Amino acid sequence: MAYVSFITLGVDNLDRATRFYEALGWRRSAASVDGEISFMVGGAVVLGLFGRQALADDARVEPEVAGRHGNVALASNVASEEAVDELLAQAARAGGEITKPGQRVFWGGYSGYFRDPDGHLWEVAHNPGFELLDDGRIVLPEEGDG
Repeated sequence: MAYVSFITLGVDNLDRATRFYEALGWRRSAASVDGEISFMVGGAVVLGLFGRQALADDARVEPEVAGRHGNVALASNVASEEAVDELLAQAARAGGEITKPGQRVFWGGYSGYFRDPDGHLWEVAHNPGFELLDDGRIVLPEEGDG
């Protein structure tokens, strides 16, 4: 089984990206290398911020393959509808763009989206059907549960 424990985002401006994620509550690790990579700690996942060209070089792909956002959205699950709205507001204050304000959604929860300064999409969601642990991990219902 391969677990997602680390996500690396290619960014245009490392300092700006680091400040943005710090404004959202991520903590920059001492393992970060000034001017090269920021390791951001938040819950059970580490977010790596790496220059877009450096990421493409490391993966041995053309920069457009490591493109601006593609068909991927990262997600942050929170404990309430109010927490969705607050995190979206934090993102906007930090320089993000709200692409969909918080609203009730067809699956019974509440969510909205923002785009970070480098174009990465994030969904912020409250799902009353998922247990959310203090460290940010989600406990999904098992098959056959309710």
